[in-house]
Amino acid sequence: MSFNKLLVANRGEIACRIIRSAHEMGLTCIAIYVDADKDAPHVKEADQAIHLPNGGYLDSSLVLEAAKKSGAEAIHPGYGFLSENASFARKVIKNGLVWVGPSPHVISVMGDKLKAKELAIKANVPTLPMTTSIKEAKNIGYPLLIKAAAGGGGKGMRIVEKEKDLKESIIGAQREAKSGFNDERIFIERYVKKSRHIEIQILGDEHGNVVHLGERECSIQRRHQKIIEESPSTRISDELRKEIGKTAVELAKQIKYKSAGTVEFLFDDKTDEFWFLEVNTRLQVEHPVTEEVTGIDIVHEQLRIAKGEELGYVQDDISFTGHSIEARLYAEDPNNNFLPEIGTLIAFEDGWDSDARWDSGVHEGSIIGTDFDPMLAKVISYASNRTDAAAKLARTLESAHIGGVKTNRDFLVSCLRSSEFIDGNTTTDFIETVNPSRFIELSSDQIEHVVSIAAIWIQKNNRSNANILKFMPTGWTNGRLPKQSVTFLLNNEEYLVRYFFKDGIFKFDSGKHVRIHEEDAFGLDVEFDNLRHYARISMSESELLVHMPYGDISLKIQPRFTIPGLEIQPGGLVAPMPGKVIDLKVKKGSKVKAGDTLVILEAMKMEHSIKASNSGVVKSLMVSKNDQVDNGALLMVVSKK
Repeated sequence: MSFNKLLVANRGEIACRIIRSAHEMGLTCIAIYVDADKDAPHVKEADQAIHLPNGGYLDSSLVLEAAKKSGAEAIHPGYGFLSENASFARKVIKNGLVWVGPSPHVISVMGDKLKAKELAIKANVPTLPMTTSIKEAKNIGYPLLIKAAAGGGGKGMRIVEKEKDLKESIIGAQREAKSGFNDERIFIERYVKKSRHIEIQILGDEHGNVVHLGERECSIQRRHQKIIEESPSTRISDELRKEIGKTAVELAKQIKYKSAGTVEFLFDDKTDEFWFLEVNTRLQVEHPVTEEVTGIDIVHEQLRIAKGEELGYVQDDISFTGHSIEARLYAEDPNNNFLPEIGTLIAFEDGWDSDARWDSGVHEGSIIGTDFDPMLAKVISYASNRTDAAAKLARTLESAHIGGVKTNRDFLVSCLRSSEFIDGNTTTDFIETVNPSRFIELSSDQIEHVVSIAAIWIQKNNRSNANILKFMPTGWTNGRLPKQSVTFLLNNEEYLVRYFFKDGIFKFDSGKHVRIHEEDAFGLDVEFDNLRHYARISMSESELLVHMPYGDISLKIQPRFTIPGLEIQPGGLVAPMPGKVIDLKVKKGSKVKAGDTLVILEAMKMEHSIKASNSGVVKSLMVSKNDQVDNGALLMVVSKK
């Protein structure tokens, strides 16, 4: 089963991650890409790349054809896309290629959560009470959690607090599961509010050897998707780690697991009970934290196992040192229920003063659209203890220069710096309970500081681009002229900045003075009111991104003369993100109550319900079912009663 040429059937950061380890092993790497990814990092990092028609990442026939054309001898699927597609794995093997992953049979059994639970029960692994019948749901007791039988990643999941919401939640979960996995089957299980999501990383070879690499805690989630993961868990004792690890290994041995995988458990923070959730038959997004604390390259091990090699070590050989935390950096708006954002990255630079690990598949100039998952990067810190690891991760996120698209960066920093996180109170209700700040909250002095820097940058930028009198010094005049001015939009508020330049100092209406000590093509060494720092600055058309000591601030340069435009009518309901209208709950003339679901949008294979903010009557309806709408598009007008 030896191979030297590997096709990576994925994209983005995980494709780059796999290529990195494969290259270290001396393998030649083939990438695949669609039009939207023609300039993506994974295409450039591979030795060769093959273009596929749009949608090609999910087309098993096209991927196999690319493998044959390139002369690849093995395929690594990464995660998502075809990674847990048993039919694809069978085709790979049938075509004489090496499949980097568990057997198709194991993928098939474990990919069906219902079958996986049945197997776990037979193996005496504790599981939560569950049912597939709506009639039996009340016997479990509320709250309930609806899950898709054929997938994960938050798709097809619904929390149901009351019986009256069960039917509608099941319909929505089935529809989302059908869209995401082409399988609308769901099941219902008990929902544990005060819980932790604990997962055990396993490795197994074809010789029957299985070990675990400790646990990861992945409890901090939004929309049922993880955003912060760490290893080890602050809540799991050495004794409990051995017990859960042993349970995971025994289950893996029973199903003859080969390759890397994850056995996931739900841990009750009050009772110390744990229950089996599922087995992920692929590489997990959060695998880097395990690599950091064990020193084991999991992708390297996957490739070794696929070649038929033995693990070469036993459980007692594995040690755990220090603490690692990963944060998922997404293009999304935490202030808008964490809905995905689109746009072009005008800046994407790692933190300048950090030794944290960045696994990313984007760069400055990357276009973030609706075709793929909105994750921009995984940022991973490591330290000898958890407190230092959290501080290091928060610092590297703050010092990074990223903009052009809204991200959850500031929210992640708020989470990591919260006292609750530092104390280890990271149960699955963390976001609802702690409610970390969604954005940087600026004082009036900080606002004045950043808009002053922005104004100076624009002035200097205009001066360097001047076509006439370029030899004249900044601010020189032979007469009385009005002060220079510019207006910025910051957090939907306008700020007028007026200033003049004299004796090497910029003087503002506020009375504050600004001195520029040094400047280059990337920013300014600026002193504002005796506070000196370097401000990294990026600019694209009317957007200005200024990096301050506490993070990036995005400003919009307002035009001097505003052309009147169309205004949204009172009561107008707009799309919070681009997507497809998959269901309309009302028609023109319908009476609605505040909180009623009016429209359901689908974006990135997930549903987003748009609800009425007030009671009234649908006066106008601008969309129909199956319409594709842009972010901010007017959907309907609801007149108040």
